[in-house]
Amino acid sequence: MRAWQVRSPGPLDSGPLELVEKETPTPGPGEVLVRVLTCGVCRTDLHVTEGDLPVHRPYVTPGHEIVGQVVGAGPGAGRFSTGERVGIPWLRRTCGICRACRSGRENLCVRSEYTGWDADGGYAEYTTVPEGFAYRLPERFDDATAAPLLCAGIIGYRALRRANVPPGGRLGLYGFGGSAHLAAQVALAQGAEVHVLTRGEQAQRFALELGCASAGDAREMPPVPLDSAIIFAPAGDIVPYALAALDAGGTVACAGIHMSDIPALDYHAAVFHEKTLTSVESNTRSDGEEFLVLADRLGLHPTTHEYPLEEADRALQYLARGDIEGAGVLRVAETI
Repeated sequence: MRAWQVRSPGPLDSGPLELVEKETPTPGPGEVLVRVLTCGVCRTDLHVTEGDLPVHRPYVTPGHEIVGQVVGAGPGAGRFSTGERVGIPWLRRTCGICRACRSGRENLCVRSEYTGWDADGGYAEYTTVPEGFAYRLPERFDDATAAPLLCAGIIGYRALRRANVPPGGRLGLYGFGGSAHLAAQVALAQGAEVHVLTRGEQAQRFALELGCASAGDAREMPPVPLDSAIIFAPAGDIVPYALAALDAGGTVACAGIHMSDIPALDYHAAVFHEKTLTSVESNTRSDGEEFLVLADRLGLHPTTHEYPLEEADRALQYLARGDIEGAGVLRVAETI
């Protein structure tokens, strides 16, 4: 099969990705073999490719927003039928027995594994997944629009919950890519007043078109004090700006798996008045199930830009630019 792999992590202009021929994987016990139809292009793929995240699997195939058809099963697997459409997310496996798993916080499992980092992902024609970690997908979403839901959507949903947005509250979104544009739609549907703070003029226009109340630069104050804020951009220097934009008792949630260093914070200026700074680490399977039901009920409309599998490197370059509309998606195959 054709697949991209990270030959040597580094800046995109150094050519860290290469398109190669690999053996089609064999599903292990409890796993299914999936023919990839589409795969979303996520910022985490960029972090894996450029080396912001440490290497977990040499020559890994990135990609963890995968929509595909089940074409085979390993020993003991029987949850899905051949030909059934499934979604494969970032969270690939947890131990199920550690303290975090037993307390319903499997996203904090110390032995967790991830698609496109610990195991080969969806920048390929085939991949495998433990069947207990795959999702059934709402029929309303076609293969391209379903892909960003599987990480950008799920992580945005968890970030909204972590940000403690009060009913009818004012929410600030720092950065406005694939995850933020879906989180904005959920927040707006739930009655929040959304303010977007991002550097790109194209992204700012896109936010206003979606119904956000304002769109400005991330290093400027929003027009009103915020009850909550989510930082999707991987820039730690934004944290003091987001904290300064909060009203008393507000929360800032950092949604990325990687972020540059946060500058020193002045206690009284930045975190006094009961302000909260928190992070988001992956998601639980319950988060994913809840979000997919919500996405279906609210009729979310992911904005996508399709690329053929052969242009995965170009799709990542578009993502790295920062000033984007929606999410990139690789078209790998058509539904049979």
